[in-house]
Amino acid sequence: MFPGYDKQPTSEVMAQINFVPPDIKTYKITQARGNSRGEKIVRELLDRETESAKRGHGSEISRMNYDFVFLRQEDFGVAPEYVLGIIPKRKDKYLLRGQIWVDASTFHIRRIEGVPAKSPSFWIKGIHITLQYAQLNGMWIPVSFDAIATVRLLGQYSLAGLNIRAPHQLSTAPKHEP
Repeated sequence: MFPGYDKQPTSEVMAQINFVPPDIKTYKITQARGNSRGEKIVRELLDRETESAKRGHGSEISRMNYDFVFLRQEDFGVAPEYVLGIIPKRKDKYLLRGQIWVDASTFHIRRIEGVPAKSPSFWIKGIHITLQYAQLNGMWIPVSFDAIATVRLLGQYSLAGLNIRAPHQLSTAPKHEP
């Protein structure tokens, strides 16, 4: 967690997250340093993640939850991507209004950027979220998370998350079968 535009974090939290498809997600805080507010915020975020997993299809990026608008095509190295606007069909703190980058050959989502359709808390005046996805051990998973939030009475904070397990196995390139 970084206050304002500081380069030094006021707190660092490491968590182990386990996911058993389709809807079981658990976590355990394995290390926390610095300001205790950081651990509290991470716990709240991970509580929402575990709750969201239990909700099943209620927050997935699908036509059930979103309208999609083609915006443009971009190249990601050698792999072209489609950039789509995502418009939530209801005001829900688990849905985002923003954009997604979709691999043009595999249709895997590579990146999501946006703001919640409904504020997750009275204390949050505004929040911008970015998620990056990559392949790890044959699964397509989120590998980084960045959020910039304006918190009432406290100002602006940034939160950065990174999947640090087996970084040598991460690949953002699509896996093409011969």
